[in-house]
Amino acid sequence: MKRSRRIDHWRDSDAPKPTSRKASASVFVLDEQGRVLMLRRTDNDLWTIPTGGVKKGETVAQAAVRECQEETGLNVAVTGLVGVFSTPDHVIVYMHGDKVDEVRQPINVCLRARVVGGGIRPEPAEAREVRWVEPDQLDDYRIHPAIRLRIDHGLEDEEPYIG
Repeated sequence: MKRSRRIDHWRDSDAPKPTSRKASASVFVLDEQGRVLMLRRTDNDLWTIPTGGVKKGETVAQAAVRECQEETGLNVAVTGLVGVFSTPDHVIVYMHGDKVDEVRQPINVCLRARVVGGGIRPEPAEAREVRWVEPDQLDDYRIHPAIRLRIDHGLEDEEPYIG
């Protein structure tokens, strides 16, 4: 069976046209030392914050908490809003083998959260690694620009981003 993968496009005029828009939730978590919770995805090998689709019957906050626990092993409590990210500059192609399953223009709600329990335990299907990253070390990691935008807004501690 061929493995699923994703290809992220950013400000790419040659990117395929979206076939869907779906809501997702991400969670921006800092530890007591001010380090950012990051994971390395299995489908594109990029570093990201915990992120995933909002399922039927759950709130955006519930999705963010669930995704964080599933991907990292950490239980979090939502404490605020980083922003709403819906730019047409970001298009994601989901592939299964050589077949395009979906071309998505995401709508992401990024929430702030703090750890309330659990322990780092990467989910092998979604995360190769999970670690706490010093903000001044972020440039050493391969992070998609759309995710980096969320992280940068989370670190700036400004009013929520809407865009």
